[in-house]
Amino acid sequence: MIASSWLLVAFPALGALILLAGGRRTDRWGHLLGCATVILSFVYGLVLFIGSSGDPVDKNFFPWINVGQFQVDFGFRIDALSLVFVLLITGVGSLIHIYSIGYMAHDTADGPGNEAHARRRFFGYLNLFVASMLVLVLGNNFVTLYLGWEGVGLASYLLIGWYTDRPSAATAAKKAFLMNRVGDVGLAIAIFLMFKYLGTVTYAGVFANIGHAPPAAITAMALLLLLGACGKSGQVPLQAWLPDAMEGPTPVSALIHAATMVTAGVYLVARSNPIFNDTATGRLVVAIVGAVTLLFGSIVGCAYDDIKKVLAYSTVSQIGYMMLAVGLGPFGYALGIMHLLTHGFFKAGLFLGAGSVMHGMNDEVDMRKFGGLARYMPITFATFGLGYLALIGFPFLSGYFSKDAIIEAAFGQPGWQGWVFGLAAMLGAGLTAFYMTRLMLMTFFGKARWKDLRTAEGKEFHPHESPRVMTVPMIILAIGSVGAGAFFALGNRLSDWLQPSLGPLEESAHTVLPAAAIPWLTIALAALGVLVAWLVVGRRETPVERPVEVSPFVRAARKDLYGNAFNETFVARPGLWLTRFSVYFDSRGVDGAVNGLAAALGGGSGRLRRLQTGFVRSYALSMLAGSFVLITALLLVRFS
Repeated sequence: MIASSWLLVAFPALGALILLAGGRRTDRWGHLLGCATVILSFVYGLVLFIGSSGDPVDKNFFPWINVGQFQVDFGFRIDALSLVFVLLITGVGSLIHIYSIGYMAHDTADGPGNEAHARRRFFGYLNLFVASMLVLVLGNNFVTLYLGWEGVGLASYLLIGWYTDRPSAATAAKKAFLMNRVGDVGLAIAIFLMFKYLGTVTYAGVFANIGHAPPAAITAMALLLLLGACGKSGQVPLQAWLPDAMEGPTPVSALIHAATMVTAGVYLVARSNPIFNDTATGRLVVAIVGAVTLLFGSIVGCAYDDIKKVLAYSTVSQIGYMMLAVGLGPFGYALGIMHLLTHGFFKAGLFLGAGSVMHGMNDEVDMRKFGGLARYMPITFATFGLGYLALIGFPFLSGYFSKDAIIEAAFGQPGWQGWVFGLAAMLGAGLTAFYMTRLMLMTFFGKARWKDLRTAEGKEFHPHESPRVMTVPMIILAIGSVGAGAFFALGNRLSDWLQPSLGPLEESAHTVLPAAAIPWLTIALAALGVLVAWLVVGRRETPVERPVEVSPFVRAARKDLYGNAFNETFVARPGLWLTRFSVYFDSRGVDGAVNGLAAALGGGSGRLRRLQTGFVRSYALSMLAGSFVLITALLLVRFS
């Protein structure tokens, strides 16, 4: 079975090729083919999972790069970690593909009358995304991982910028692509350092010999890998692209923000655990980035009224939890992956639920125009509500087992780290409960504010439940939101399975707070967040118009804590000035010197050419003058 593991990638890759190259002949059945390829990949992945012991098995398929001493084969590593990601990507990906059949049925991105063409092309992009993500997690060396890494970046650019008639979508796609390139450079340089100091880029070679590299080189590799992870996973300071990615269709948001692209950074750090185990500085920086990001996402999520952007900042925050966990090293690698898996269920369900709300509300995203939708969309309300409870850590749902375990591990760190990381994670739990309760109240409860409003085209709102092709995936994800955490955590089922890839999950021998009190404090803080949200939103009528007079804190949160302003001031604008100076220096300096030398030679040769008249008397006169100069010079030398 391992020998044919290439089929995992071949199915969606072939689907993308047929859908994107087949033209309009595939319009009628393209969406079905797109779903079938990912489902086949999921089934095959499940077969591999059942037959695997979890121990790493490398399989090289063909020589890929052969340049001097740099030799790379294209191959896969089938182990506990890669198989978990395969099932997550293809399983949740299959549900999102099926959901997209209904959601994209009337998409007019290519203009009225071209709905089938647009949907077929959309599924081609989805298949390309899944294939690239599978290459990323299955590769048995860092160059193959980088191939999938770049493929995911390309596919996300196409999907985020799907609505080509919207300037905002084009800007969001370009922003995502460029900010990801910053992280990609870090990953590329890390690979260069591996080859320089270790002579190989394969996982087996790097991990076995990492101890022979200088400590400074190991730390540099870890920090550069983290830079790559920050770009792909939307971590501070490269988080600004992720909320803007909401410009794409809702299934894209679910695919990027729940189960695939944003988890690639967490996968990279977890996969590279032998490198991070050898550098305490690298692990500490990862944990700090995760703690800062989880607070950043939670704070900004409290101030938005766009339902998709609230969920986007929730993703920023939850990926921060995962980064914090893997930054704890052996105390948190498995916990970060567990939260990644449970997050894949409830966040995908929340995004699909948001899409269902938009489907029934004429694509409206402003929660101030919702209200009272629980009565009109009962299935969406129920599935969304279960995802909400899982996200805020309601006892015995998925988030309770995964996120609370990270909080306990954070408090288990020694000294100041335990206090800083633990309190940051616990405060994030309270803020998460606040902004998600606010979202639930504004969307599904209270007065039906949409009854007094009209769409941009002047039509009335008629909220209704989505078709079964959309609600069934939501129900399946809701089931995972309820039970996945208990399934993974009880009996240490997931951590034991991941042990061949990540090592054993260690438990701290001490904690800065009593271990028994931490779960109760977390639940109490989350309950306080729910209460505050009810006092602020539930007891009052929500105004349709967004209040202008707000506190400086709310104003800062609405402006993404000035993250975009910081990037514009300290990165984008200086980069633009540097580019302009480089262009000026190149045209006036480098090109000026080259062109000036050419002009001087051309002018000099032109003047010398005038001496060649073709008259013998002129040449004789020149010879006489030359002889006179020569004799004069000899006489001067003789009598000097």
